Amino acid sequence: MELESILQFIQNKNILVTGATGFLAKIFVEKILRVQPNVKKLYLLLRAADTKSATQRLHNEIIGKDLFRVLREKWGAGMNSIVSEKLTVVPGDISREDLGLKDSNLREEMLSQIDVIVNLAASTNFDERYDVALGINTLGAKHVLNFAKQCVKLKVLVHVSTAYVCGEKDGLLLENPYHMGETLNGTSGLDIDNEIRQVQEKHRELRAEGLTEEAITSALKDFGLKRANIYGWPNTYVFTKAMGEMLLGDLRENLPLVIVRPTIITSTYKEPFPGWVEGIRTIDSLAVGYGKGKLTFFLCDINAIADVIPADMVVNAIIAAMAAHANQPGEVIYQVGSSMRNPVKYSNFHDYGFRFFTKKPWINKDGTPVKVGKVAVMGSMTTFHRYMTIRYLLLLKGLEVVNTAFCEYFKDTYVDLNRKIKFVMRLVELYRPYLFFKGVFDDMNTEKLQMAVRENTTEAEMFYFDPKCVNWDDYFMNIHLPGVVKYVFK
Repeated sequence: MELESILQFIQNKNILVTGATGFLAKIFVEKILRVQPNVKKLYLLLRAADTKSATQRLHNEIIGKDLFRVLREKWGAGMNSIVSEKLTVVPGDISREDLGLKDSNLREEMLSQIDVIVNLAASTNFDERYDVALGINTLGAKHVLNFAKQCVKLKVLVHVSTAYVCGEKDGLLLENPYHMGETLNGTSGLDIDNEIRQVQEKHRELRAEGLTEEAITSALKDFGLKRANIYGWPNTYVFTKAMGEMLLGDLRENLPLVIVRPTIITSTYKEPFPGWVEGIRTIDSLAVGYGKGKLTFFLCDINAIADVIPADMVVNAIIAAMAAHANQPGEVIYQVGSSMRNPVKYSNFHDYGFRFFTKKPWINKDGTPVKVGKVAVMGSMTTFHRYMTIRYLLLLKGLEVVNTAFCEYFKDTYVDLNRKIKFVMRLVELYRPYLFFKGVFDDMNTEKLQMAVRENTTEAEMFYFDPKCVNWDDYFMNIHLPGVVKYVFK
């Protein structure tokens, strides 16, 4: 693999970034601006009605974040002028043809100038409406590809997917593409056009029934889960991401295509500073619940590997892959994670949480520290269902009887408890595949890319993404959990 200077590659390039307000996209934009201020322009596609609202989103949801404080300190008074010179907001919608661009002049400028496209737009909600997930994760990938084909100077398209398109497969999971119509359970008949027709027809039926928007949303979430399960995927998110990959592989022609599949993304390891995170990410919901004293049990295979990778490492891999595959027709897949080379287990998470929150307890609104203890670990779904039956379902059944006897006097209490139980059961079912995951992600391609960065450039320390360099104990105790407390705890 030939790889010259990554910084030289980025210099004077025009890069389109979709999903620009997302977690990874922000880190990508900040990194490019910080290490290569001579990038020509970053076009940032944001979902917005017009340029004014897109510009507001740029300042409120991207530049205004603490993530950009290093750049603000570096550039000082010149920050605004550099931002206006280097960043161009593009109001649009990835779920629409031509990315929903309304400004024809801007569209023509982009088609004639863009060198690289990095597609970071995604709905990562496991329980998304099927029509929304299809629009962003599946059709969005196709719309980006079609736009890329029209860019006369385009050198490479990088599409960010997820390692978990593998579903619940176990063993060694290779960096292989998904072919059109391929399923995880061998069920034949997966046709993306048919999926689109089915969800449109379902939407029409629900509207014809006169349902509320809330009821329609609930029904379309259930429909997406059902369609995913038919073909072997555990949720709508990974199913629609897998179909997006299928479309890209099938329709790319001679376009240089890179698919990056990160595992569970956590806070920044080093840059622009350690511990930056945004929103409650997958495993952080456990940390928040535990630190606040609300997590009474932990459901998982305690010896299973939880494949985590810091966000800045994912971004560095994206940038390195972007440079390595410019003008190289073909498709290559990079799985970016830690399970192969530096695995961390759920038992480690359990330990880190106990040690951290014992030493630095969360302070409640009333000023009292929350005491945490070792939580009960349930190692199977059978144990979990038994616990729920004894602790809550029998209580719910009793409440139902009492409510009937007292002429619906306890109806609100019953409805509220029933709603909470259903919410927990659905949440557990959605996360179950990852709490008992048995796979290890092969990263041979990613290792080759690391070797190319180390051997052919002097920029290995700048574009680091080797998980072997992470001491997980130090990272979780001194970087990640403090970052979660600072940026996520409310």
